[in-house]
Order: sequence, then structure tokens, then C-alpha cells
Amino acid sequence: MQIPSALAGKNSNGSTANSFFNGGGLSASAAWNLDFWGLYRRQTEAARAELLATEWAQRATRSALVGGVALAYFEMRSLDAQLEITQSTIKARKESLQLTLALEQHGAASLADVRQAEELLHVAQANLPELRRQIAVQENTLSVLLGHNPGTIERGMPVEKQPHPEQIPVGIPSQLLERRPDIQLAEATLIAANARIGVAKAQFFPQISLTSLGGSASSQLESVFAGANAYWFAAASLTQPIFDGGRIRNNYRLSVAQQQEMILAYRNTILNALKDVSNSLVTYQETSARRVELAAQVDSAADAVRLARLRYSGGNTSYLEVLTTDTDLYSAQLLLAQAQQQEAFSIVQLYVALGGGWR
Repeated sequence: MQIPSALAGKNSNGSTANSFFNGGGLSASAAWNLDFWGLYRRQTEAARAELLATEWAQRATRSALVGGVALAYFEMRSLDAQLEITQSTIKARKESLQLTLALEQHGAASLADVRQAEELLHVAQANLPELRRQIAVQENTLSVLLGHNPGTIERGMPVEKQPHPEQIPVGIPSQLLERRPDIQLAEATLIAANARIGVAKAQFFPQISLTSLGGSASSQLESVFAGANAYWFAAASLTQPIFDGGRIRNNYRLSVAQQQEMILAYRNTILNALKDVSNSLVTYQETSARRVELAAQVDSAADAVRLARLRYSGGNTSYLEVLTTDTDLYSAQLLLAQAQQQEAFSIVQLYVALGGGWR
């Protein structure tokens, strides 16, 4: 037989197959590597776990983005509330200044009272530009997080009217932590590291390859590999590592060390998850209690301001009492707005810590 021309390709299972044509003859060859030691099986397992790890990493990024958007929105709404408080305070202090001017014109108040009323007004007005600046910065931050150009953000309900979760159960099952993307990512990475140990161990053993050759001398395509002219031939070959300078042994040691590293990383991820849940629960409970007390403080301070202004307008007290009570009210209102923001933050943090809530 003459030396044939060759066309080389790959068959469906990835092994190499060659086909030869020469006039009326046809031949084909294929090779398979027998997976006695699980080399290819463990490589497949490792690749599948690494693919799953990338998917969990993507979910972790999405979870962080959702949490970041929620925190940025609540911070913006808290600044909106502080701006409204400041504007209401300015309106009240303008009215108080007009009253003081009227009393001063009729000799019922001193010029010092007028200056103190002006001072209160200027303090509140000085806070307006800074609050507007912070709101604009927060709107731009939210726009970028949402993938939009910097600009204004449509508002929803204020922070204090946002729906709160039902009573959070004391004994939250630890199985909820399995939904956390970082734990699933660490677990998939550990599975891949375990599989890599099997890959490295299989390198110690010989690799067995099977080669087959088949063909036909018939010139009729419909009778290829059929009939009396068809022939088959099979052979086996063995590849045994003899001298590799310790490469296989050191690769195995490296795989074991990496697996131990992944075990420690997995344990550390679980501990951090438990810490996040514990911290978030404590933060939510304590910020809720603080918000309740500050709301009561604001009510008391507002009533004290009302009484002080009545006493001052009736000439029963000095303007110093009005000054003190008004300052206390403004400070308490700002603290309440910040406490409402912190409580909303704690809900978001608890939601993320539990991998998406507690149901």
C-alpha cells in the first residue's frame, strides 16, 4: 500500500482520531486514556467546584451591592429628615425672633434677647448648606451604585415609616447561614482543593492508553467498515513516571497544604458569619431601644419649648430659658433622625448577615 495522505481531527469524547484516504481505502484510528486512578474524574470534580465557586462569588458581589444601595438610600433619607427638621426649626426661630423684636419695641424685652434669638436663627441656617451638600453627594453615590449618571434620586417613604420586620426569633437556626454566598464560596473552594489532592495522587501511578485502528479496502462508501474487507486492530501502551526530580511528590505536598489552607479559611468564614449575625442582632435590638428613648426625649423637649415660649411671652421668664430649651429640642430631633438611620442600617446588616433574611 502506498503512503496515504492524512486528515487529523477529534472525536466526540475528546480523544484523537485520524482518518486516512487512498483511492478505495479508508482507515481511522482513535486513542483512549483509561482512568484507573481517577485522574480525569478528580480533574472534572475540581473544575466543577471551581465553576460553582465563581458563581457564588458573583452572588456575593450582588449581595454586597444590594446592601450598599440600601444603606446609601437610608442615609440619604436620614439627611432629608435632618434637612426638614432644620427648615422647621428655622421657621420656628424666625417666629420667635419676630416676637422678641415686638416685645423689645414695647419695652418688654431687651436687646440682648433679640441678639440671642438672632443667634439661634443663624445657627440653624448655617446647617442648611452642609446638609444640602451631603444630600447631593449621597444622591450621586446612589446613582453610580445603580449604574446611572450622577443626578437626583426619586424618594420613597421616609426612614421612620419604612416597614420593620416582625419580631425576630431569638433562636435563629444556623442552617440559615448556608445561604450566605461567602460560606458557599469557601465550601466550593474546599471541594476543589480536595479534588486537586486526588489529581496529584493519581500522578504517581502509570497512565494506560488504548489505541485502535480500523479500516476497509472497499471503494464503496456504503460498505465502509463492513464486509470481508474490514479490519480492526487494537494496542495498549503504558506510561510510567520514572524520574521527575521530585516534581510529582512536591505537587502532592502542595495540594495537601492548599487543602489545609482552605479548611482553615472555611472555618474562619463560618466564625465570621456567626460573628456578623450576633453583632447585627445586638445592634438591631439596642438601636431600637435607643430610638424609642430619643423619641420620648423629643416629645418632652418639644413640650418644654412650648411652655418656655408661653412663659416668655407672658413675661414670667427670661429668654435664656427659651434659648436653652430650643437648642435642646433641635439637638434631640437630629439625634432621633440619626438613630432611625442606625436602626434601618442594622436591619439591612442583619438581612445580609443571614444570607437574605430569617424566614
